[in-house]
Amino acid sequence: MQVRPIALCRVVLSENIFLTYFWHFSLLKTSFLSLLCRRLTYFVKEKKFHVKLQKMSSAAGDAENPENSPKEEFNIIQEGQAKVGFHGPVFYNPVQEFNRDLTVTVLRQFSDDRQKWHQEQAAKSAAVSNGEGEEPPKKKNKLTINEDGKIRILDALSASGLRALRFSKEVPNVGFIMANDFSDNAVASIQENVKLNEVEDLVEAHFGDAVMTMMEHRGIDKRFHAVDLDPYGTASTFLDSAVQCVADRGILMVTCTDMAVLCGNTPEACYNKYDAVTTRMKCCHEVGLRILLRAIDSAANRYTRYIEPLVSISVDFYVRVFVRVHTGAFQAKQSGTKVGTVLVCSGCNAMEPIPMLKRGENNQENKYSLPTIRHSLTGPDNLCVHCNNRLHQIGPIYLAPIHSKPFVTSLLERLKSTPEAERLGTHGRLQGVLTMVSEELEEVLYYEHDQMANTVKVSVPKVQSLRSAILHAGFKVSGSHCNPRAIKTNAPMQLLWDIYRQVAKDTSVDREKRLAKESAGYHILGQPITNTINFSLHPGAIEQAKKENLVRFQCNRGKNWGPRQKAKGSVNSTKAGFQLTNVEEHKK
Repeated sequence: MQVRPIALCRVVLSENIFLTYFWHFSLLKTSFLSLLCRRLTYFVKEKKFHVKLQKMSSAAGDAENPENSPKEEFNIIQEGQAKVGFHGPVFYNPVQEFNRDLTVTVLRQFSDDRQKWHQEQAAKSAAVSNGEGEEPPKKKNKLTINEDGKIRILDALSASGLRALRFSKEVPNVGFIMANDFSDNAVASIQENVKLNEVEDLVEAHFGDAVMTMMEHRGIDKRFHAVDLDPYGTASTFLDSAVQCVADRGILMVTCTDMAVLCGNTPEACYNKYDAVTTRMKCCHEVGLRILLRAIDSAANRYTRYIEPLVSISVDFYVRVFVRVHTGAFQAKQSGTKVGTVLVCSGCNAMEPIPMLKRGENNQENKYSLPTIRHSLTGPDNLCVHCNNRLHQIGPIYLAPIHSKPFVTSLLERLKSTPEAERLGTHGRLQGVLTMVSEELEEVLYYEHDQMANTVKVSVPKVQSLRSAILHAGFKVSGSHCNPRAIKTNAPMQLLWDIYRQVAKDTSVDREKRLAKESAGYHILGQPITNTINFSLHPGAIEQAKKENLVRFQCNRGKNWGPRQKAKGSVNSTKAGFQLTNVEEHKK
C-alpha cells in the first residue's frame, strides 16, 4: 500500500513550543508507520509531552492546489502612530517601547532646538549685514551645506523599521529617514511597513552593512542630523563610523544591551570592546554609562570632534545615551580632563576619581599637565584608609556630567504640556525617570545605603534619615535613576561612615560579637566619630519624584521580559562587512 511521500510528526511541548520533524519516504508501509506511532507515543508519555501525528496526504494535495494552501499569518502591531506587520524572523521587542518613546521625545526637542538655533543664526547674519553685529571668523570652516530646516535621520540597525516609521509620523520637520539593515528579511519587512504606513516620501528602506552605510555618508554634505544605533549587544563596532556621519551639532543616540560586560562580569571583554576595565560593584550601571560615553568621546576626538551628553540612562536591561556631536580642535583637546580612572576599595566600596589630565588656570588655559598623585583613599601599605582592604583601579570612564540639565528640563516641560490624548504609551514612566535625572547631582558614581549598612552589620536606617544627616552637615545629596537605593553625594567618605558609626552607637552594636576582626566593618566601627550627626528630618530629604508619586523604576513585566532572542537571518555585527552578499540586487 502506497502513502504520500511525507509524514509530519508534531510534538507539542509545554509553553507552546513546537518541534517538527519530517521523514521523506518514497514508499512507506502502513505497518511501519503504525510502529513509528507507537514508539513516539511511548517516548512522549515518558517525557510528559503531548503528541500529534499527522499524515501529510492533504499537504501534498495543497502543494498541487495552491488555492487550498493556508495563507501565511500576518500580524499588525500598533505602537504610537506607526503600524508594523510581522511574518517571518524579524526582531521586535515590545519591552523596548519606553526606549522608543524616549527617543521620539528627545528627537522632538532636538528638532525644536535646532529650528531655534538656525533662527538665531539667521538673526545674527541679518544684524551683520546691517552693520550691527560682529562678523564671524573668515577662516571658520563651513560645516553645514544646503540646510533647508529639515532633519535627516539614519536608523542604522532598523530591523522591522518601527523606529524609522515612528520618527516619520511623530517627529516634526523630518525631511528624510534611511532605515538600514543587513538582513534580507528585515529589509523586506521595512518595505512592506513603509507602504502600510504610507510614508514612501520620507522613509527609504536600505540594504547594507551599517558601518559601510555610515562611512558612505561621512562627507559634510551627506551627513545625517540624527543617527540611531540600537544593536543586539554592543555598539562599540559602530562608534567610529557613527561619529563621522553625524552633522555638526547633530545628535547620536546609542543603545548597548551587553550589561554583563559593562557591569564588570568579564573585564577582559570590556577592555576588548570599550578599551576600559571595571569590576562588579553596586554602582555598576552608572559605570557602564560612563564607559560608553568615554568610548564615544574617544572615537570623536580622533576627528577633532567632541560630545555633549544630553541624556544618559540605564534602565531595564540596557543603557541608552543621547549626545550632541560638535566639531572643534580646541574643545576636543579638553576631553582629556573629562576622563579618568577611579580607585575602588574591595572591602567598603569607597571610591575616588582621578582625572587623566589637568588644565592650566588663568593665562595658561591652553596648557595641560598630568595631575599630581594625592590619593586620599590610600593609607599605609597602599590599603584603604577606612577599612584596611585592597584597592582596585577601574576605567578610564567619563568623569564630566552625563546629563544636560537645561535639555532635561525642556523634555519635562514638553511632557507636562502634552495633552492627555496625545501622550505616548509610557508617558508616566518617562516623566518619572526624567524627573529623577533632573534631580541627580553631577557627582561621579553613587553608593547604596543598605549595602553600607550591611558592611558594618547595623540595621538599615531610613533613606530620609540618611539624606537628612548629609544635608544637615552642609553637603548635597540625591538619588539616582539607576538604582532605587542609591545615595549620590559630594560629602566625604569619612562623614558617610560617621553616620553609620552613629547608627551602630544608637543601636548598641558590639563589633567584637557581630563582626570578624579581619572584616571591613570591624575596622570602620573601630574609628571614632569626628562629625556631628543630626538625623532630624530635613525639608530637602524627600525627592520631588516621590512627592509627586511618579513612576520612577520599572515594574517587572513578567517571565522572560528581558532581551529577546536575536532574529534568525541577522548577521553578527563584527562580521557584517565580510559577508558575501549581492548588495547590487537590493539597489535595483
